[in-house]
Amino acid sequence: MNKIFKLLLLFTLLLGACGQNNTSAKINVEMTDFAFTPDQFTIPAGEQITFHVNHMGTVEHDFIIMKFGTDVGPHFNEEDQPNVYWQIKVQAGESQTITFTAPAEPGTYQIVCGMAGHVESGMVGVLEVVAGQ
Repeated sequence: MNKIFKLLLLFTLLLGACGQNNTSAKINVEMTDFAFTPDQFTIPAGEQITFHVNHMGTVEHDFIIMKFGTDVGPHFNEEDQPNVYWQIKVQAGESQTITFTAPAEPGTYQIVCGMAGHVESGMVGVLEVVAGQ
């Protein structure tokens, strides 16, 4: 009977771990030419977020979070600038750690590199902002 109890307890703990989301107050990203790795992030709404980037590419890149409900389409241009929620420019070979406040509105936000031709090359991602637990 003791073995059955231990197995049930272990099973319960494993199921609980599977149900947790991967929300984090940290974003760690590596930039290359022309990708974000990873390219999907889940963060808590309205929280202070620590952003760490390691740029392994050879040209300057941006990490731009667009405002909720906006999408740059096939190109990032001047018309998209008013819809930028948060942005950081990173030079080739550079690493940075900085903080910002996550959007307060839960939802899906587009991430792009705003350098000419980089969206077209696939340098895009997704930020999922979730309500507090």
